Amino acid sequence: MISFVTGRVHARAAGYAVIEVGGVGLRLNMSTNSLAALPTEGDTATVHTHLHVREDELTLYGFGSEDEREAFGALLTVSGVGPKVALAVLSALTPDALAEAVATQDVALISGVPGIGSKTAQRIILDLADKLGALSGPTSPGGAPRAGSAPAADAREALLAMGFSAAEVAVALKGARGDDSAALVRTALTRLGSA
Repeated sequence: MISFVTGRVHARAAGYAVIEVGGVGLRLNMSTNSLAALPTEGDTATVHTHLHVREDELTLYGFGSEDEREAFGALLTVSGVGPKVALAVLSALTPDALAEAVATQDVALISGVPGIGSKTAQRIILDLADKLGALSGPTSPGGAPRAGSAPAADAREALLAMGFSAAEVAVALKGARGDDSAALVRTALTRLGSA
């Protein structure tokens, strides 16, 4: 298996980048998050990879971090989730946001990903609960309210109603403390404003 490639960023487009390695251009299908993290064309980059082998094709997927590649591999173990759907999930959610959504059984967040219905979201949560290190108890280890707690859920719904994406909301609320949904919304808006 090809674990990573290091080479010059030759080109990038929607959904993929071409990395030139030893005079050969490798097309890597990538999430929007990983594509955004790539350096500019002409610069050197190291990209973690996953080679997906099918009877009729070999496809190389690229990731900006080892965590993202591991999340991709975990998603592929879920029945009904193929590489394209797994990449769509990682384009909408960071590995941390996905792990939090699985830990809090946030079907709404996962089913908000294009191409994921509620049944597939439930299957992802069920199958990945042990693989992504799900949190237990009403709070995370740092004492922050879980995203599924009532104030956090209310804050998430309010932010979604304001037009923020599910991924932005997950990141903005990560680690936010408090029992008051209005205070959580203010904290998230401050974080979103400084992003």
